[in-house]
Amino acid sequence: MQKHKRISKSLIAGILTVTVALLFLGSCSKDDSSVEAETKSAEDKTVFIGQVNPPITFNPVNCPSVASQYDQKPILDSLLGMVEPLKFEPLLADTFELKDPTTLLIKINDKANWTDGQPVSSEDVAFTINRIANPKIDSAISGYLKYFPGLGSNGKLPEGETELSAITIVDNKTLEIKLVKSIDVNIIREQIGVNMRIIPKHVLKDIPAEDFNKAPYFASPTVTSGAYKFVKYEKDQYVEYVANHDYFRGAPKIEHMFITLVPATNMAAKLETGEIHFNTGTGIGLIPSTDFETVMGLSNIRTKTEPNTSVQMILFNVSRIKDKRVRQALAYAMDRESILKNILKGSGEIVDPPLTSMNPYLDKSIPPYPHNVDKAKELLAEAGWDPERELEFVVPIGNKDREQAANIVAQNFAEAGIKVKMNKFDFPTVLKKAVGHDFDLVFIGNNFLLDPDGISSLYQSSSPYDMSFYKNDEVDRLFDEGRNEPDPSKRHQIYSRIQQIIYDELPLITIYSYHELLGVSDQLIKGEPRFYGTFYDVNEWDLK
Repeated sequence: MQKHKRISKSLIAGILTVTVALLFLGSCSKDDSSVEAETKSAEDKTVFIGQVNPPITFNPVNCPSVASQYDQKPILDSLLGMVEPLKFEPLLADTFELKDPTTLLIKINDKANWTDGQPVSSEDVAFTINRIANPKIDSAISGYLKYFPGLGSNGKLPEGETELSAITIVDNKTLEIKLVKSIDVNIIREQIGVNMRIIPKHVLKDIPAEDFNKAPYFASPTVTSGAYKFVKYEKDQYVEYVANHDYFRGAPKIEHMFITLVPATNMAAKLETGEIHFNTGTGIGLIPSTDFETVMGLSNIRTKTEPNTSVQMILFNVSRIKDKRVRQALAYAMDRESILKNILKGSGEIVDPPLTSMNPYLDKSIPPYPHNVDKAKELLAEAGWDPERELEFVVPIGNKDREQAANIVAQNFAEAGIKVKMNKFDFPTVLKKAVGHDFDLVFIGNNFLLDPDGISSLYQSSSPYDMSFYKNDEVDRLFDEGRNEPDPSKRHQIYSRIQQIIYDELPLITIYSYHELLGVSDQLIKGEPRFYGTFYDVNEWDLK
């Protein structure tokens, strides 16, 4: 049945009524349910996705929140999609390749348009990059640009500059970008191709740099490029989307989409009743481990378990906990095996650097810190630790497994003679405190790039998200060398050395990486949560 975009709903209802009547008179062999199925169009279909954490912003230039990044994907396309580890597919860009060892060639799909009818152009890509690199604009992803000449290690232009000289606009759909030197092309594909969402120059070009991140557009992005259009965000309740019928990769089969904010404790019940079709995963839509058996037993839900690159970490404020022996003592004090067994029900893993077993650069020769209370006490004594000193332990609310893990960790610290005061806040408050170094210990999660340079945001002193306030000149230098080294075997050596240093100095420690339980409704014909590429084929999703 054709979609009638400009016909009123009442007229559509009339047409449907007549159609049903004619079908009934013309074929008594068909029952009512088959007639109803034949007349059902995309306009009748709505998919609901369950998510725990609320979005903070719809600004892809400065978006440190995983939930915010996730909620932008239906509306703002990137240049490439990654559907499996290091398996890249075209999105806005038909071509994304090295023309020569130091020249990146990007060609935008000829049919790719913004929802106001303007073409997605090479100017939009250049504008996005220049805004991210602008020294007056805070950006969580500026570090991705450090491969382009003329930028600092933080991916920013010098003060007073606003445009990269490395970018050449070839035509309306084609641009070339020079690289500092030859590097592993998969770094660029993942960081620039997949994780940089393009924004419309014609909508945002007149906003001064100092006001850019406060632009009303980022609260209500009405001109977008994805398979769905933004309708509204009802704070702490849901994000509403509607199909973009002019989407260049094909109009969606499902008209309406809601990302519904659900407390973790209610996720299983929402799956059972059909109020949501799946939970998001990626650390922001977790089913608590206490509900695993319930969800796996639901007749209307199929389940799967996925390893990923997400980790839950405790960051140490190095400016307050200056002696590495104290940080090591905190690590020895923690019984992470107990957390894995009793809270995650064994569905996860323990690694010390924030690289999971999914990552080919993980140095598996480095053993996790074992639970050893005596060793913790010994190190505290060597460091002259004051047993009366109390540490503030900041914990976000919402993720029940993490909150339970925090209780175990706090008890572990007490057993080792370390006093802590646990303070719980909503995630935006925790992020503000973490970025502002307003904590002693903070329990926080993150999804990392598959490329190991992704963890540089936590360890390199030039990063705006070096929340531990950590600085090590050798680590800074090694990260620069690693991202500029095209030889994978040499990169392995560099990142192994980084892992050895941070294992010893310990500005943070990974508590666990969970293997997420994902529940998917049997009403979905196509569409499911995936750690990589959930929304890549969202226009092809369908419901029974």
